[in-house]
Amino acid sequence: MDITHKKHFLKVKDYSVSQETFDLYQDEVLDMLITHPQPSLDVLGKYYESADYISHTDSKRSLFEKAYHFVKNIALKNKLNLINSYQPSKGLILDIGAGTGDFLSVAKNDGWKTVGVEPSDKAKAIAKSKGVSFVEKTSELEDHTFDVISMWHVLEHVPNLDEQIKELKRLLKPSGTLIVAVPNFKSFDAKHYGHFWAAYDVPIHFWHFSKTAIQKLFEKENMKLEKVLPMKFDSFYVSLLSEKYKTGKMNYIKAFFIGLQSNWKAKQNLEYSSHIYILKNN
Repeated sequence: MDITHKKHFLKVKDYSVSQETFDLYQDEVLDMLITHPQPSLDVLGKYYESADYISHTDSKRSLFEKAYHFVKNIALKNKLNLINSYQPSKGLILDIGAGTGDFLSVAKNDGWKTVGVEPSDKAKAIAKSKGVSFVEKTSELEDHTFDVISMWHVLEHVPNLDEQIKELKRLLKPSGTLIVAVPNFKSFDAKHYGHFWAAYDVPIHFWHFSKTAIQKLFEKENMKLEKVLPMKFDSFYVSLLSEKYKTGKMNYIKAFFIGLQSNWKAKQNLEYSSHIYILKNN
């Protein structure tokens, strides 16, 4: 996406891996932010090489990681209930960016047929040990195949945004449900932490979405935003990492209160730290 004539929004550092600095530019028409420069695919992998990138590991080394996995188990049940509420007749589900396969494993145990896509060989190996099946690329899959497609905190990582949305449209059944979860740069915790906000996560987060942006981007492919749901745990997780970036320490108590404050503010303005978007074909 071209940044020509776009307004500079913020300068942000990659605190977790490279310590390099990147710029965020605002697309005022779509109401979203764009990371610049965006690393090319041949060097992108090095920015994921962090021991703190726990979505690619089942590690439980610290109190933080143990808490993360405890909350993740609750979230997995909530995700399963969500897909079952929109698609009660269990069919075929595709999870793009499946990580270590926990969501697909839970869905499979509940009677869904599942397939995943995951670029990380390390994460994929863990997922396969849980019985999760993969394809290398979505281009291998047939048109209008899936009852549900999910992208849990993945769309912000995708280099070719418009192409990815077209591909989601191609793969989804006419009656299917698309579920997309992404961070929200308009949340209280984002404004509170500014350039320390962990969910900017440059440069591996190429895009930073608002509700308006999601609605407009998918409208281009004749897809309708049906519902927006909060991810209330995210404000606490992101605040913990943001405290670490800001002060060098987790500061559990302070992060807890910032997360709490973010959720309280969001009850009024509906701008949570992260949102789940439910989308359908028009």
